[in-house]
Formats: sequence, structure tokens, C-alpha cells
Amino acid sequence: MTAPTLPSAAPPPDPATHPAAAPGPTHADRRPGRPALRPGQRARRRRETTTAYSLLIPSFVGVGVFLIVPVFLVGILSFMDWDLITNPEFVGTENWRNILQDGKFWNSLGVTARFVLMAIPASVICGLLLAVALNRNLPGRSFLRVLYVLPWVCAPLALGVVWRWLFDPSNGLINALLGQRIEWMSDVNLALPAVAFVYVWSKVGYISLFFLAGLQSIPQSVYEAARLDGAGPVKMLTQMTLPLLRPTTFFILVTEIVASFQVFDLVYGLTGSARGYPGGSTDVIASRIYQEAFVSLDLGEASVMALILFAVLVIITIAQQRYFAPRMTYDMS
Repeated sequence: MTAPTLPSAAPPPDPATHPAAAPGPTHADRRPGRPALRPGQRARRRRETTTAYSLLIPSFVGVGVFLIVPVFLVGILSFMDWDLITNPEFVGTENWRNILQDGKFWNSLGVTARFVLMAIPASVICGLLLAVALNRNLPGRSFLRVLYVLPWVCAPLALGVVWRWLFDPSNGLINALLGQRIEWMSDVNLALPAVAFVYVWSKVGYISLFFLAGLQSIPQSVYEAARLDGAGPVKMLTQMTLPLLRPTTFFILVTEIVASFQVFDLVYGLTGSARGYPGGSTDVIASRIYQEAFVSLDLGEASVMALILFAVLVIITIAQQRYFAPRMTYDMS
């Protein structure tokens, strides 16, 4: 009697012909485009992430301590009456009502707006033209770059004091060159334009460096193709260079508008006062905040002014971002 033969075990199904028999996807396989990581790779990825965040901690602390916390405290102080000596007293919205009805505050905001409209277009246009000139193979252009950026490196207060000497009506160099006596910083119609001129002079070299970097990132093949199509220098500047420089222009406008709205030390050095001399014609918003906070010792109303200035800058920045965002080109290849 022979033993019955057992059926041989069937071979495992081929996953290629039997998809149901294929192994289930792992957690890493469920993410499209993400290959599965071995345990050692996952541990290394975690270490790299931890190291990256640990290196960012000093920056997070700096932003929190010197930016977020001050804004939060200013918001609280705007509802307080505090003179830096006695204890703060909660007064509700009284500070806001006082500032919104204060003619001096609105005059300061108007003076600042006029200053920005005089200084920013002139500084941006002059910086662009200077960058176009420096982008050419001129002899000594490296020395010229250093020379033009020196005013921006110097302290604005020191520049203001030096230019006040130059604008002196009796012994100033400007009047000596013109051959006539002009009360630059005593005339209500000339004081603010004089401040704007000095601001432009101090910023034009700094702005030109950014435009120069943007110009050097534009491929020369773009200009060669335009020349073959018969484009002249003016057409290439207006229809090619300026559109390709929009990312740089956006950065310069945002940073310079914020800086111009906060100008204080240059005005203080030129006028020798934070009271808007002469006749309130140079009473920019930063000077008004300084007056309320450290001369009148009213931290509550000064905080309201600072918050209004902050809101104005946020609105202007958002408007610029919405204008430039659909018009910017980053790929110049």
C-alpha cells in the first residue's frame, strides 16, 4: 500500500499578474514623490531639522523681544495715561479721541507724506540712472561705487549737522557758491525740500547698489536679441530693463518708504530741533512722536501715533505687494 502523495504547494502569485497580491503601501509610499526612508535616514532628517530650528532660535528671540513684544506693549499703552514717573492709569479710548482730533498730528502726517513724495521718486530715479552708468565698463567704477555709498554708511545725525553748516545763510558753502543769501532752513517753503534733498543725496548710492545687482543679473543675450530687433537705448530701458527690475524695485520701494516715514535724526540734525522748525514745516511724524513721548511725557498718545503710523505703513506695503506681485518676473533665462 503506497502512501498518498500530497499536492505540492502552489507558488506565490506574481504581483505583476495579480495586483491584489502586491504588498500594501507603506506610510512613506503614500506620499507621491517621496521615496521611503530607512530608519537611519529618518533619524538623520530629524537631527537636521532639530539643528536648523536650534540655529533659528536666536533670530526668533530677537524678533520676539525687539519687534512683537514692543508692538504688543505699545498697543496696551495706547489705552493708558503714563508719564514715565507715576503708575499707568487706564483711560480707555481717550488717547485715541485726543489724537484723532489733534490738528498737530494731522499736520505731521501731511508733512511726512509730502516729504515721502519728494524724496522717494527722486532717490529711486537717481539711483537707477546711477546704476545704469556704473553698469558700464567705466574706468574706476569700483572706486565710484565705494564713493557713492559712503553717505549711507555715515550716521544721519552727523550728516544733518554737516549739511546745516553747508546751508548756513551767512557762512555756508551753498550760498557762497550761489553768490546770494538764501535762508534754507529758516524759510517755511525751503526747509522741507532741503531736508528731502539731503535725504536723496544720502540714499542714492545705497539704492544704486541694489539696482546694479539687478542689472547684472539680466542676461546679455536679452539685450543682444533686442538690438537685433532694432531696439534703441531708450526702448530697451523702458520696455526691457525696467520690467525685469521689478523685483528689485519692489524691494527698494518697500524698504525706502518705511525708512522715509520714520525719518527723524536727519531732520533733527538739519533743523537743530524736534519741534518742526521753522513753523512746523519739518514736523514729521517721528518728531511728533518724540515730542509727545519724551518732551510732553505722554506715552499713551505717543503710542496711538505709533500705531497709526504702523497701520499706514502696513496698508502701503500691502498695496505695493498687490501691484507688483502679478507683474514681477524672476526667471530671466
